Amino acid sequence: MSKRERVALITGANGGIGLAVVGYFAEKNWRVAAVSRSKLGFELPEGVEFYQVDIGDPAQVKDLFKQVADKYGRLDTLVNNAAIQIAKPLLETSIEEWDSLMDVNLRAVFVSVKEAYPLLKKVHGSIVNIASVHAVATSADIASYAASKGAMLALTRAMAIEFAPDKVRVNTVLPGAVDTPMLDAGLSRGHVSDGSLEDKKAELANKTVIGRVGTPEEIAHAIHFLANNSLSSFMTGQSMIVDGGATIRLSTE
Repeated sequence: MSKRERVALITGANGGIGLAVVGYFAEKNWRVAAVSRSKLGFELPEGVEFYQVDIGDPAQVKDLFKQVADKYGRLDTLVNNAAIQIAKPLLETSIEEWDSLMDVNLRAVFVSVKEAYPLLKKVHGSIVNIASVHAVATSADIASYAASKGAMLALTRAMAIEFAPDKVRVNTVLPGAVDTPMLDAGLSRGHVSDGSLEDKKAELANKTVIGRVGTPEEIAHAIHFLANNSLSSFMTGQSMIVDGGATIRLSTE
């Protein structure tokens, strides 16, 4: 395949993981449509085009994919990475907060896939949804986020079955603790030590089998593997956990 023929659309491009994914796909010679509701905090690498879009707004999502179709004429992978997190007790979560989170974390995936599908079908593309280990093992005061990510796993499996006849693959990456601003915000829940942010990260790191938190680049590598038909062509409907071994250890041990 010629240089930069493949096209990836990546949402949440201005987050910790999103920035790494955009950079890694560009490094691997993909053309990248980087999507964020806030302007990117870095100079665009070669091959990257920025689209400022609130993916919680279906009208903006529809217009986004029209622009992508007009500019590129194809889409090889859709990476549904954008997410928001509410770190508070469920009983203190308002209906408005719940709806806002679900609009971005779940409904936007549904809408984006519907709009992207004609382009993906044309080239037998792939979809990579970014969930979280909270989809399979969670903790207190993050219920709305965990619910949205658990639903994403079920949606991934259902889409994989429905889209297989068109040779469109759908998989999910479940990151564990990764050194991002979202992790920093989530540590305010008090489920680790009451010390400094660095103390909290150190305690969290000690709870993983590998003994550290992950990097956004490590998650980007996993996403690229699942997106690339040359690397993961026999995988669909799968959930790849990338968490340093955090979820394999019994909490009672």
